[in-house]
Formats: sequence, C-alpha cells, structure tokens
Amino acid sequence: MKKDKIIYWAATWIIFLWEGVMPALTSHTELAVEGIRHLGYPDYFRVLLVIFKTLGGLAIILPMVPTRIKEWAYTGFGITLISACVSHWAVDGFGGQTLFPVIIFGILALSYLYYHRIQLPKSPSATGTTGTTKI
Repeated sequence: MKKDKIIYWAATWIIFLWEGVMPALTSHTELAVEGIRHLGYPDYFRVLLVIFKTLGGLAIILPMVPTRIKEWAYTGFGITLISACVSHWAVDGFGGQTLFPVIIFGILALSYLYYHRIQLPKSPSATGTTGTTKI
C-alpha cells in the first residue's frame, strides 16, 4: 500500500505541476501565445485552458475534493492531452511535439489508476459491508 501511495503522489504531483501550475505561470509569455496561434486556436481559448487546467490541477491534488470532481478533472486533462496530440499532428506532422502529450497522458493514467487503487480499501465492498441498511 505504501508503494501505491508513493506512485500515486509522484504521478499526481507531476500532473499538477505540468498541467496545473506551469500553464498558470507561463500562459502570458510570447511563446505560449504564439503556440496557441500556430495551432489555429483563438487567444481566448488559451485563457480558458489556463483557468480549467488550474482548477483541474487543484481538484486532483487536494485530498478533500470528492471523487466525482476528481473524475471530471482527470477526464478534462485526458481530453486536452489527446487534443494537443491531434492538433500538433494535424499542423506540424508526426514528431516530438506530437508524442509529448502522449507521455504526459501515460503519467495521467498512472495517477488515475493508482488513485483508485488506494481508494479501493475504503469502498464498502472491500470492508465486507454491502452498504445496505436493514429496517
């Protein structure tokens, strides 16, 4: 169980820093603005991405956030990473910029899988109760 928590927290911190913190700190730079423009997206899309990535990063890193909210955050990150891969492939062809979101997606999947692995002992079926109440 300790190994599972270490893997979960390491993967989750990488996603939090890469997808939640870094966009908030770098979205205003000329490189970020030009990157969005190069892919054919309007500037307001960059702002929306930063807002939702920051909120998603907080959702997956804060332990008190309900599981259902975390699920939506993981889904949102998955969609943005797949979209980044497709966007780079469509505009620039297959290359490093196309593969990098796939690598981050793998880390995201690792975080997601280990989140559920460490949550499993807390579920009612794991403790032997069915969750039903007799009247």
